[in-house]
Parts: sequence; C-alpha cells; structure tokens
Amino acid sequence: MTWKIPLFKILWDNNDIESVNNVISSGMSWAEGADIKEFEIRLSEYIGTKYCLVFNNGTSALHAALLAHDISKGDEVIVPSFTFISTANASVFVGARPVFADIEEKTLGLDPQDVANKITPKTKAIIPVHYGGCPCNVKELRKIADENGLLLIEDAAEAFGAEVRGQKVGTIGDSAMFSFCQNKIITTGEGGAIVTDSKELFEKMKLIRSHGRNDNSAYFNSTKNPDYVSLGYNYRMSTILAALGISQMRKIEQILQKRIACADYYSKKLKNENLNLVTPSIPHGYAHVYQLYSIRVQKRDELMRYLAEKGIMSKVYFNPVHFTHFYRNVLHYNDYLPVTERMAKEILSLPIYPGLTENELDYVIEQINNFDGEPT
Repeated sequence: MTWKIPLFKILWDNNDIESVNNVISSGMSWAEGADIKEFEIRLSEYIGTKYCLVFNNGTSALHAALLAHDISKGDEVIVPSFTFISTANASVFVGARPVFADIEEKTLGLDPQDVANKITPKTKAIIPVHYGGCPCNVKELRKIADENGLLLIEDAAEAFGAEVRGQKVGTIGDSAMFSFCQNKIITTGEGGAIVTDSKELFEKMKLIRSHGRNDNSAYFNSTKNPDYVSLGYNYRMSTILAALGISQMRKIEQILQKRIACADYYSKKLKNENLNLVTPSIPHGYAHVYQLYSIRVQKRDELMRYLAEKGIMSKVYFNPVHFTHFYRNVLHYNDYLPVTERMAKEILSLPIYPGLTENELDYVIEQINNFDGEPT
C-alpha cells in the first residue's frame, strides 16, 4: 500500500550516495575496509564509551554481547515483554531463559520493583529497553544489578542519542546495543553495534563477530592465513554500510532536532477527549529522541483503521512478546503482566521522521482530533 503519510521516511542526501559510491568505485574492500573502524570510532566518541564494534544487525549484536558476557544454559535474563522479539530471543539463542518483567507506565520501560521481584539465584543479567527513544529508569536498574551482582545490558536499539540527566544511554550498562535498521534514528539499512568500556568484552566480541578468527586485518588482501581460536559467526558489517553510517552520523544533530520538533508539535496540538488520548511523557532530566511517537488511546483499533482510510500509516509497537505463538505455545509461557498488557491495548505509533512537514503534521492531528470513536 502507498501511504499519503507513512510511518517513517529516511533522511538521506547526496553525501550518503557519494559515501557509498566511493567504496563501490574503489573496486576493493566492499566487505572489510577502513570505513568500518572509522564508523566504530565515531560511534564510541559520540556515545562516550571506550570501545565499539559494528555488526550486520542489532539482533546479531545482542546475541554476540550475551555470548561475550558468558550467558548460557541454566541462566535467566530479565527482559520486558513490551519490546521487539529479538530482545527476548537473544537469551534463547544462548540457551538461557528470558524472564519477563512488567513495565512502568511513564517510560514504558522495565519497572525496577518488578525486576527486583523476578530475581532468582539463576538470574545472570537484566536487559532493559529504552522504548521508542525514551530512556527507561536505567539508573535504578543499574543499582539493582549492582546490588545483586548482575550484568546490565542496555537494549538501546531505538534510543541513539537519548540521555538520562546528561548521560547518554549506552554508557550506563556493562554493554549496550544500538540498531541501524531503516526505521531507526540513523540508518545503514540494516546494522547494529555494541558499545562497552570493557576491553575483555571487546576482544571476545571481535572473535564472535568474525568466525573466531584471531586476525582480521586485510583478510581479503593478504596471503597470510590466520588461525581460528574459538567458535564465531559471520556477523560483520560491510564497508559499504559503514560508509553510509559515517555519512548518517554527520547529520545526527539535524535528525534529532527535527524529530524532537515534530514530537513537540504533536504533543501541543493533539487533543481528543472521546479517546482519552495520552501523549508521551518524559521524566525530568530525560532527553527523548522519538524514534517512535506513541500515543495511548481508547478505541485504538478503530482509530488505526480510520487513519488508514485517510492515508495515514500508524502501527502498534508493541504486541507483548509473551503473547506470541512461539512464547505461548512453543515455550509455554503463561505470564500475567498487567501494565504491559494494558499498554499494548492502547498504544499507537504515529508518523514521525525528520522530513515530516507542518502541513502533514496538521493533517494527522486534524484526523485524530476529529475522530469521534465511531467506525466509519
């Protein structure tokens, strides 16, 4: 379907095209080249960590992080169910058991009290999600992790550039994952990264990312045969995508400013008492980057259908993971998470992207404000 106003559009320019063309026209190093290291340096400097490794996607990155943290069979990892499924699946990949905790209504991130209640002797880590670009109560979760000797691994897939009281998300956990999928803050089409201050973790993830190979320098342009010292995967990001990432990073402040401006415009003008409409809330001292702009409404499904009739795309982010066929019927989860389940019935993400015009915003706002809750 072609939407009059889609949920997202990528901000790109001729610099993006030129960056990719430069790699292609080199005739070499499409898979492994200097742009990869440069992208990693730019990311780590921006976030404020010592180390960064880029991956072919965020799911691969999170899997690699759990492997590097030695999470394995018999371990439990506390995660939200109000998230994209890979947050939970990463634990299953390594043989661990994801344990679902409920979320807070304000941030839509993990509820620290429920997390504390879910800790057992088998718990190895907590993976909080910064929902839609809004930081969760990650500092309280850090405190809980420290008090219980647990790892804290931030799923910051949606929150590149977000901050908690002046500190970037991604710097509070023992490691953090970012995603560069096409609908994220900056994008390489597909891509991901892990940031950390641990050199040990960094070195382990390098092996995991590339077949357990002990030397990846100029592999495709050298007669040297490296050794393979551990089990690894092909989770590498290509030079082409890294070059695109570097170009996208040059626009990061522009991207964030435009997203925040769109969100502020929505929040000032959206009003519909018939739907009990609630706009996103931001705790004091938090910087939300609005990868999603998600409202909560009664008669959510009716509104979504009405918007579709008007050519406006909206989407439910997220249906709870513990409600999926795989977790309910294959892994036999039967959790009750009251806040998660209530939010999932009310949540609706609206179009938001840097190129969204004031006229387009006004059109979306007009349709929502005028909707009376009755089917058309």
